[in-house]
Amino acid sequence: MESVQAIKQRFEIIGNDPKLNRAVEKAIQVAPTDISVLVVGESGVGKESIPKIIHSLSHRKHGKYIAVNCGAIPEGTIDSELFGHEKGAFTGATGTREGYFEVANGGTIFLDEVGELPLTTQVRLLRVLENGEFIKVGSSQVQKTNVRIVAATNVNMFDAIQKGKFREDLYYRLSTVEIHLPPLRERKDDIHLLFRKFSSDFAHKYKMPPLKLDDAAVNLLQKFRWGGNIRQLRNVAEQLSVLETNRDISGATLQSYLPEEGSNLPSVISDKKSESDFATERDILYRVLFDMKSDLNDLKKLTLELMKNGASKVQETNPHLIQKIYGAHDDSEIDYVPTRELSVIPSQKPVIETVDPDDNYSFAETIEEEETLRLEQKEIEMIKKSLEKNKGKRKAAADELGISERTLYRKIKQFDL
Repeated sequence: MESVQAIKQRFEIIGNDPKLNRAVEKAIQVAPTDISVLVVGESGVGKESIPKIIHSLSHRKHGKYIAVNCGAIPEGTIDSELFGHEKGAFTGATGTREGYFEVANGGTIFLDEVGELPLTTQVRLLRVLENGEFIKVGSSQVQKTNVRIVAATNVNMFDAIQKGKFREDLYYRLSTVEIHLPPLRERKDDIHLLFRKFSSDFAHKYKMPPLKLDDAAVNLLQKFRWGGNIRQLRNVAEQLSVLETNRDISGATLQSYLPEEGSNLPSVISDKKSESDFATERDILYRVLFDMKSDLNDLKKLTLELMKNGASKVQETNPHLIQKIYGAHDDSEIDYVPTRELSVIPSQKPVIETVDPDDNYSFAETIEEEETLRLEQKEIEMIKKSLEKNKGKRKAAADELGISERTLYRKIKQFDL
């Protein structure tokens, strides 16, 4: 068995961080077996090196090695790409096509960004992992394949499972052995080594002297967060190699090529919202709804007054209501009330046709009484009904209401239910 150092040199893996060495060591240990492996880590940490190590050290090394970026294949064609299709299976299927699992029979398939697979494809992949069987799109014939699957993802798999985006049984079949690659910010001593390697490579590529960093620049390299990890570091090294005529790079020069800490795009963009974000959005929505309700009631009152007393009378007795609705800034600006415009509002037609002018505003009072129930009261009623329906099971009630358990707990406490 080759040593960790020999493997790193063979696959040009730079660094001596203990976590990195442990990841390479685990890859060497599992390579002779056929168990599935899941490589996890942020985008740009070099996850693609691990499946290459596993394949080259396995008994499948003379078979095919196929790397598939699951996130780059459209959802409508991913099944065809992986498992193949029969002629006429769908529009444009002019012939039979072999999928990757058929082509790579006896070899290794690397499924990069496996967390992006559609749920229907996950079911097919689980069947391959369990018994080596698959069915082409548009076929009913079961085929066998003998492939080693190594997957990689930068997605938090437990979050994806909880959200229903990834099958839990597939996760545990893929992660028989899980190999974690640390982000660059946790390998501070390796950052300068990597920069020197990239600088040397670009110097050879562009036929120019390599870059040299002063102490301030090295210190800045090690303190920077590197959200894009090795990929971002490589890009900065290439920019400096091409654009800087002075090959001695100071800290100030390097700083000009680094984005501000808060502005650089992170490698993994979280789609999670905190409870406070949802609370803020809900409060804003409530305020908008209350304002709309108030404006609608004012408009109904004005309509009824217009019908009962006429436009001139209303302007004399209730000018502030007209101001509120039509935005006039002073009494001199209120020359007339656009009653014709009011009559074309769809929501007001039933009111105009059915209200009796001598009804002493009974219709408006009825509307006001019906709409006095606040949204909070409706929310309390919905929570109570859901809890009763689910026999006090809060998780089931939260799922039915479309909110998280944490939010439901907070609501129960807030409303003292």
